[in-house]
Amino acid sequence: MIGKGLILMLIAGLSVTILYGGNKNDEGYKFELIKEIPHTAVKNQSQTGTCWSFAGMSFFESEMLRLGKPEVDLSEMFEVNHCYRDKAEKYVRMQGKINFGPGGELYDDLYIAENYGLVPESAYHGIKYNEEKHNHGEMDEVLLKMVEAVVAEKNKKVSTVWNSAVNKTIDSYLGELPEKFEYQGKTYTPKTFASDYCGINTSDYVQITSFTHHPYYQTFGLEVSDNWLWSQFYNVPLDELQEIVDYSLTNGFSVLWAADVSDKGFATTQKGIAVVPDKTLKNMAGSELAKWDSLSEKDKEASYYKFDKPSGERKITQEIRQAAFDNLETTDDHAMHLIGLARDQNGTLYYKVKNSWGSYNQLKGYFYASQPYLRYKTTAILVNKASIPETIRKKLKL
Repeated sequence: MIGKGLILMLIAGLSVTILYGGNKNDEGYKFELIKEIPHTAVKNQSQTGTCWSFAGMSFFESEMLRLGKPEVDLSEMFEVNHCYRDKAEKYVRMQGKINFGPGGELYDDLYIAENYGLVPESAYHGIKYNEEKHNHGEMDEVLLKMVEAVVAEKNKKVSTVWNSAVNKTIDSYLGELPEKFEYQGKTYTPKTFASDYCGINTSDYVQITSFTHHPYYQTFGLEVSDNWLWSQFYNVPLDELQEIVDYSLTNGFSVLWAADVSDKGFATTQKGIAVVPDKTLKNMAGSELAKWDSLSEKDKEASYYKFDKPSGERKITQEIRQAAFDNLETTDDHAMHLIGLARDQNGTLYYKVKNSWGSYNQLKGYFYASQPYLRYKTTAILVNKASIPETIRKKLKL
């Protein structure tokens, strides 16, 4: 660990075993860390729906380290302020026919960096409401009521000052946006800080997903409510999506990850894992199956999701993944940061994930997502173009 940001440096041949079980009688999950990307400390989005910004700034911070840039703690709320302003304008132009709220897509991080820049946390903390941690419940509700009132057109037309009122409200909660600031003895604007200090070139990054309701190797606007910018995603087969993630992490690139976290296999608080248990029960012996059948549905669920040790996981195909998205079983819930590869004691591949919920579990805010979970519950990823295997880049014409 180095410096204030507690950067975890990658060591060649790194191999760490972690025992993580529910109690002393559990065998637990034992992870051997294969690869870990340099990254900064876990942050806490607290009582906000701004995971996209926390994950995005974590991703940019890792990209800076990969590029040999200094460690920096980037401001998440600088992005949130700008996005709320622009989202409000679009909501009014669309007469309230789009989603308005704190959520966002992976592309929002690129959108803000390109159009408005980036700033360090020291230049914009984003809390003006006498709290130690972020809490946007009141602000979110106030802003929603304001834009709803605008599109209601009680004056028979939209005024020329509504957006000024909305922006001042945002600033009242988060603070006024800095036009210039001092950082390490130099003066920057948000744009010069992004380009000169951070070295982030937004054209180097793309969003990728995998669904069958659009052609492969083309782009489309992913149909999720938080895609308010109607941003475009490259579409690839599921096996290639997984290949991109594996290739990126193996070659020193982290991955910005959007996924569904509503599944009961997302046991990151209790067990530090996200898995897809095999529901076929085909491996149960006769006596085991008889015992299972005798349980009540409640007891079955409690037993099934106990996760005492690694067990068989469901084989995720393109068809299974698509069906879950089509029937809304898989939704666009949460953005996170993939920063490593690991294997459990059975040799199953997992991805080490940096979350943005503070040190909420025994792994201090990290967890391990299995390869089946990634294949099943990923809605999209954002990666550096250089981290995509050449054969796939050619198909995408990148």
